[in-house]
Amino acid sequence: MKRKITSKSYINVLKEKNKISDTLLVGISSLSLEDLIAIKLELSANDINNRLFGFDIWRKTIYIVKDALLKFSISTTKSKKDAARFLGLTSTEFYKACKKFKTIESFDD
Repeated sequence: MKRKITSKSYINVLKEKNKISDTLLVGISSLSLEDLIAIKLELSANDINNRLFGFDIWRKTIYIVKDALLKFSISTTKSKKDAARFLGLTSTEFYKACKKFKTIESFDD
């Protein structure tokens, strides 16, 4: 069954789930993407007493970035076809990537 996701802001999805607020967005907008990634990694490391050993973060980063790009492309285009085109992917490649990263589920209420 195909799920229809068209032009739904991922920011609004996170707001609806009470995961972010307008105040947080103001703070985020003043940071670079690199700063945000570093902060998120530091927070994650703090949760596990800085024991990131064995987690191949250098090689796994590409998956994190691709997941973010899929969510962004869906948020900023009018259709999944447009999102695929935006990323330079064929429709088949786009749907496979969405399935692999479970991207569409991220937009579910």
